[in-house]
Amino acid sequence: MINNGRSRKLPFDPAEAVAHLQAADPKLAELIRCAGPFTLRLAPAPTPFESLLESILYQQLHGKAAATIHRRVREYFGGDPAPQLLLNTPDEPLRAAGVSGNKIKALRDLAARTLDGTVPTHAAIRKMSDAEVIQRLTAVRGIGTWTVEMLLIFRMGRPDVFPITDYGVRKGYALTFQRLPKTRPLEASDLPKPEVLLKRGKRWAPFRSVASWYLWRACDLAKPAPPARRSSLQ
Repeated sequence: MINNGRSRKLPFDPAEAVAHLQAADPKLAELIRCAGPFTLRLAPAPTPFESLLESILYQQLHGKAAATIHRRVREYFGGDPAPQLLLNTPDEPLRAAGVSGNKIKALRDLAARTLDGTVPTHAAIRKMSDAEVIQRLTAVRGIGTWTVEMLLIFRMGRPDVFPITDYGVRKGYALTFQRLPKTRPLEASDLPKPEVLLKRGKRWAPFRSVASWYLWRACDLAKPAPPARRSSLQ
């Protein structure tokens, strides 16, 4: 993600959101107490086209490898390309940057759907519901609901997005709300089904994005602490 070091203000009151969640759900309130303040900050937002271009390049790759490919693409174009320029570019330089054939097709579809208006502008998205944004953006090849949900939470700061298919959200829910044996690792069968999440999540609306953020923190809290480093003086 390209970041110029500045963060944007959330379009909702975090204190109000946290207070609502604490009052609505005692178990979630305990997680909030353990995890501490809600510290999500929105990175500078590129256009929807640029955000989705980055998402496509990062899919199914480790962060470092994806960042390298993204950097090469931006270096070739001198920044993020405009949709028409991307459509006019032959495959060879994109392949040379490390972009796979399937991702090149997805990028071209993204560019075409941006030009024909399927991918809305920032101004248009601000007037659309979460469901409308998901419907429009998942029309792009290679873009699924989860990708758009992440954009809505981390780029747009929408307060009531609930990514029920996200592994971290499901794991955080299991760790927080289910009685699990502490003598074995979490197993796939421990993860809640979508309908379980949706039922519990009703009490968290209209701040399910914030609840999701805390479920991700539950996963962080469950990680074993790193061993203390011994002093060289010992």
